[in-house]
Formats: sequence, structure tokens, C-alpha cells
Amino acid sequence: MPDDRTLGVAMIGYAFMGAAHSQAWRTVHRAFDLPVTPRMSVVVGRNTDAVTAAASKLGWESASTDWREAIARDDIDIVDVCTPGDSHAEIATAALAAGKHVLCEKPLANSVEEAEAMVVAAEEAAQRGARSMVGFNYRRTPALAYARQLVDSGRLGTIRHVRAQYLQDWIVDPEFPLVWRLRKELAGSGALGDIGAHIIDLTQFVTGQRLTGVSALTETFVRERPLPAAAAGLSASGTEERGEVTVDDAALFFGRLDGGAVASFEATRFATGRKNAMRLEVNGSAGSLAFDFETMNELWFYDGSLPAAEAGFRRILVTEPDHPYVHAWWPPGHGLGYEHTFTHEVHDFLRSIVDGVDPVPSFRDGLGVQRVLAAVESSAANGSGWVDIPAR
Repeated sequence: MPDDRTLGVAMIGYAFMGAAHSQAWRTVHRAFDLPVTPRMSVVVGRNTDAVTAAASKLGWESASTDWREAIARDDIDIVDVCTPGDSHAEIATAALAAGKHVLCEKPLANSVEEAEAMVVAAEEAAQRGARSMVGFNYRRTPALAYARQLVDSGRLGTIRHVRAQYLQDWIVDPEFPLVWRLRKELAGSGALGDIGAHIIDLTQFVTGQRLTGVSALTETFVRERPLPAAAAGLSASGTEERGEVTVDDAALFFGRLDGGAVASFEATRFATGRKNAMRLEVNGSAGSLAFDFETMNELWFYDGSLPAAEAGFRRILVTEPDHPYVHAWWPPGHGLGYEHTFTHEVHDFLRSIVDGVDPVPSFRDGLGVQRVLAAVESSAANGSGWVDIPAR
């Protein structure tokens, strides 16, 4: 790297997540006081013209179509994996073996076996000073980070119930094309892994407890879709070519946490009218909290210690400098947005690298979520039977 205050970054992938991560790499050292500055050295994609255009638009110094070449460069210190899940394991383990720090998007892999191999690679690399983290960005929403603090401080008492939902509607139209997120060999699973992974992680993060078992069902409402424009054509009969949807459109499951609480989960991309409604409610013996990402700067809190005449959920506007991450941004009342969660994520990752500590959530935390995803799929395949989840 050019000097000991700069860390060269190679980002693999440049679509939706790549754009969000690029915003974070561009912004983090301008918002937060850090002893290092990330250098956006190279972005990697498969198509030369497209990745070159992405580099120019997103602020990367150069573009490449060879991720192996990128991670071998001496000026690269960090590899940011923003590709579909089928390539996470190969890229991340190769980068760790090359001595690079790795930030990998969620879910960690497409199978428990891949995730386990990634954990082995990460823990071996950590002994050589290479750090790794899985990108569950919603942990870095100030309101949810503050919710974790409320639970840790005992304000909710004994946790008894969790209700978690992630509701979207972007594939309600049956003519929406068969993109990679709808193909199991690329995505691993559908709504379950794409958005269900987030509410699994947040439930465990906010409560500090681990899911020990689940019972589930999944459903695919639209089983065939038109092929994407790049691959579409007409069959011999002159009709539009279509392909099979091989992932779930919706997943519903309930489970038990190791602290004794029970939890229910709903992840769907067929909630017509809901764009990104990620909701979490936690009920304890002494209080409750509720959150909806569509009003992401607010946390609702019920203090059970108040007399009944004064009791009720109250709205906390999570924009004070004392709230997690907020000190780096705007005056109170000037809310943050989706992109800030990635800036906070990159900040925490860089700080861990500088401090020489293992970042969280770790690859092992990602493996824990992967085991829940696998248990949900197993339960749904077996008719909603109970499936135990092994400890991490």
C-alpha cells in the first residue's frame, strides 16, 4: 500500500450491493475520524465495458475482469465480496489465503458446508493478522444498535417473545424476469436467505440469544418466469422463453431461543405494497421495543416499570449524538438513511483492522445464521416438522 495510513480495497461485484458498498468506502473517512483511509483501488466484474463504466460512476480507480489478479496485487489490503452467494466461498477463502482482510456480503455462503470451510479459512487467517467480517448491515442502524443496548442494560427484563418480519413486493408481477436471485444454484435460497437472513441475525443480535430450533413452511407462488432480456428469445413455437423459479418466494417459521424466548419470523417478497418493511418487536418481562425500517430513525419503547396511568409505547427519535454512530452525522432530528448502515459497517470493519481485533459479526456468526437457514429449509421440506439447530 502507498503508506501506512492507506488501505487498498478491491471490490468484487458492482451491482446493487456494490453501489451501496462503494458509497461507504467513499464516505467513511470523511464522516468518521479514522487513523486509516480506504483507497478504492479496483472494482471487478465479468463484463469489461460494464465494469469500466461502474468504476467511473462509483469512484474506483480501475476496473478488472479477473478477481484472482485483483486479490494478488500488492497494493490490495482489503477484498470486499459483493457477488451472488455461489462465489462467496471461493473468493473469500482465496483472499484470506493471500493475506487480505475480507468483508463478505450476507448470507455468508449457499450452504452450511461452504460456510464451515469459510470459518476455518477465516480463523486460520486471523492467526496471521487477516481479519474477516460478514456484512449484516442492519446491525448498524442506530435504532437497532440502541435496542441492543436497552436489552443489554436489562430494561426489558427477561426476553419472552420476538416477532420479526421482512416484507417486500418487488416480484409480485408474474412477468418479472428470472433474475439470479430466483435461481437456487446462484442465490442458495429465495426470500429466506435474501431477507430472512437479516431478521434471523437481528433477532440474535438484539436479544443476545441463539436460535436452537425451528418449524417452518415455504412457498413459491410464481413457478415460471420470463428469462432476462440478455438471455431471452423465442422458442420454436414463437412464444417467449421462460425458466423455472427454484427458490422460495416466502418463508414463515417459528423457533425457540436459548434464553427461553419464543420467536416468529416472516420473510416474503410478495407483500404487495410493502417495499422494505423490516420489523422487529421484542417483549420482555419489564418492557418491550418495536422497530420498522421504513421509519428507521425511530424506536418504540414500552417501560413496564411505569404506573398504568402513564404506561404506553413511546417514540424515541434516534438522532441524538449519544445514540450509536449518530455523532458523526447531522444535528438532532436530521435523520439518516439506508446508505449510512453500510458506512457504519465499513467504519467498524476498519476500526477492527486498525485495533487488531476480530470484527463482528464474524464468519462464525455468519455460519450460525446459515445453520438456521438450513434448518428452515429442512423443516419446510419435511412438512413443518421441528428441526434442532446445532450450536456454533
